[in-house]
Amino acid sequence: MIRIHTAAFVLAVLARSSMVLAQGAVPPGLDVPAGHAPFLSTHAEGTQNYVCVLAPSGFGWQFHGPQATLVDDATAQVATHFLSPNPIEGGAARATWQHSTDTSRVWAAATASSTDAAFVAPGAIPWLLLKVVGQQGGPGGGTALSSAVFIQRINTAGGQAPPTGCKTAQDVGHKALVPYETDYVFYR
Repeated sequence: MIRIHTAAFVLAVLARSSMVLAQGAVPPGLDVPAGHAPFLSTHAEGTQNYVCVLAPSGFGWQFHGPQATLVDDATAQVATHFLSPNPIEGGAARATWQHSTDTSRVWAAATASSTDAAFVAPGAIPWLLLKVVGQQGGPGGGTALSSAVFIQRINTAGGQAPPTGCKTAQDVGHKALVPYETDYVFYR
């Protein structure tokens, strides 16, 4: 059974829309190291996906990966975001971004996260700083994303595991697709 949770997402979007942040402001620890500059800013909408499992501490939602579409300022699709094996790391499952036109890809791992309430909306997934750990050009030589070194996930809304639906053995295996929005900024 798949559950799509929207009530918490609507509240998170409303909270996010009431937050006014200075351009480029991020919580401590999420700054991109000096010497790197942004080359692509996108807005993403999609789901954070969870599966109900039996853990040592009881039943709980386990993160199973994102699925999102990234658009530019003109709302043209730029990339997709999902979980996939990184060939550079022997197939380790990593967050993946694939360019929609030239199919270049990057895989990244989080190096820092923040739930600082001065930045992160209630009910939203943490903001992240990710380091690229794998890059691949498109089959036609595309390099739109493959020059990325860091990615910031900022301005999040929604996406947290649901508080209900994973309490008994009958729930094991159920999936929750939780809507979320965020901005991804790519740095080289």
